[in-house]
Amino acid sequence: MSVLSWPAQSRLAAGLGEMADRPAVWPGLGSRAPGRLRLILVPDSAALGRITSGRAPAWGAGLAFPSSRTIILRADNGDLRQTLRHELAHLALHDAVRVRVPLWFDEGYAAFAAGEWDRMDALRLSWIVLRRDLPDFHELDGALRGNSGAAEKAYTLAMSAVLELARRNPQGNLDLLMAQLQSGSSFEAAVAAATGLPLTVFEEDWARTIKRRYNLAIWLSAGGFWLVVSLGVGVIWWIRRRADRPRRRALDEGWIIPEEPSDPEL
Repeated sequence: MSVLSWPAQSRLAAGLGEMADRPAVWPGLGSRAPGRLRLILVPDSAALGRITSGRAPAWGAGLAFPSSRTIILRADNGDLRQTLRHELAHLALHDAVRVRVPLWFDEGYAAFAAGEWDRMDALRLSWIVLRRDLPDFHELDGALRGNSGAAEKAYTLAMSAVLELARRNPQGNLDLLMAQLQSGSSFEAAVAAATGLPLTVFEEDWARTIKRRYNLAIWLSAGGFWLVVSLGVGVIWWIRRRADRPRRRALDEGWIIPEEPSDPEL
């Protein structure tokens, strides 16, 4: 285990290194030791861009390179311990599974393993559904490589798809899926064995489930109602002020403020 950082972040880097060096339990994979690992902590986005030769997006909080067993984190962005666990989950997944998995599963698994439950906010997911912004799995892979707004939605949906994979397993977890992947089954075959559905059918069922579970009623109950009320009040206020503008101008016309009398000389 090696840890590199700028001098100002050395203490923080040491603490993160201790965390990364401990065995951890991963969904479907059990407890695993981290093995050989290099952790680099950079101060900000500019440093992250320099050290990755521009390969890291400006909004990125961290990167994992499984082939070189390297993790790079930004010291100025988000919950560093959660981000570290997210990146460690990528390494654990790639250590255990040698077959290719799609990007949406890779990122969704890491988000799930890191406990990024704020991504599953009902208001956020319902808004995605209401905007008809639900991509298929191929489009989801592309969105994960997009700008910050598109990627943020894509991470949320990727995590929801991984959670749905766990839910569709009779045991309600990822154990069977991961066992299939570790045995060398393709991702498509592993999904079929774990859920009883071909991947294309699971994709359609996932989309239907998301649309059913996160609809207009859920969006309103999760806080969308008060957003609508606030917007409505704002619009009414603006219309009222616009309607009152001629009256206010008329009231201002013809008013002459007399000069105050000067003080009498003593």
